[in-house]
Amino acid sequence: MTQSNNVKHVLIAVSVPVSLHSHAMSVSVFNGLNFSYWTEQVQFHSGVLDLDLAIQVGKLAAITDDSSNEEKAHSKAWEKANRLSLMFMRVSIANNIKSAFPKTESAKEFMKFVGEHSQTVDKSLAGTLMSTLTTMKFDGSCTMHEHVIEMTNIATRLKSLGMEVDENFLVQFILKSLQSEYGPFQMNYNTMKDKWNVHELHSMLVQEETRLKNQGNHSIHYVNNQGPGKKVNKKHGKGKVPLKIVESSTKI
Repeated sequence: MTQSNNVKHVLIAVSVPVSLHSHAMSVSVFNGLNFSYWTEQVQFHSGVLDLDLAIQVGKLAAITDDSSNEEKAHSKAWEKANRLSLMFMRVSIANNIKSAFPKTESAKEFMKFVGEHSQTVDKSLAGTLMSTLTTMKFDGSCTMHEHVIEMTNIATRLKSLGMEVDENFLVQFILKSLQSEYGPFQMNYNTMKDKWNVHELHSMLVQEETRLKNQGNHSIHYVNNQGPGKKVNKKHGKGKVPLKIVESSTKI
């Protein structure tokens, strides 16, 4: 009978840490860039484990001889929740950034430190992403579809960091990133009265990419009657010729 009771006692004693570890392993590791998602998961799993008291409430007043039984029980529950919540959060943070957080014995304060760290990282990342978006160039190493999708994804990432990129600006960034062979395409767009949204631009650029590839060995001369230094096809002489594409069968 005594042995049975001892076994039962051991099982009860290890049930909490095993459950804690299991839930902690279910939380996405905080890597410095996913604070919102990580926080939601921590709060959910802490609630399931009944440990969220320490995350919601800071350190309680010290227990004295005059404290009621209810206050003593509440303090004891908070101490346990605080200790286990700290363990829970620390094991779900990437090892390479754990040292960035100051030492604290309060789960609520620890959560605050993680949030402040995330904001600092977000601001730095937003600056890097904006710089990338405004200086990107299409070099032909990927398809036009992939290029536009990459730039659109950067804009989406910036929006998630609180820096929304106006669609008109995104269109201009994409046009600016094109190679010189897309010059006539850019000129044509700039003369249009009705501008395209990103989806429409995406579709037209993919078509333009296909058209340029299908030209094969035909050389292309873009004829413009404005400004010096413009290439003029010899067939048209030296007169003024409207802007158009003239194809020649001369092989490159």
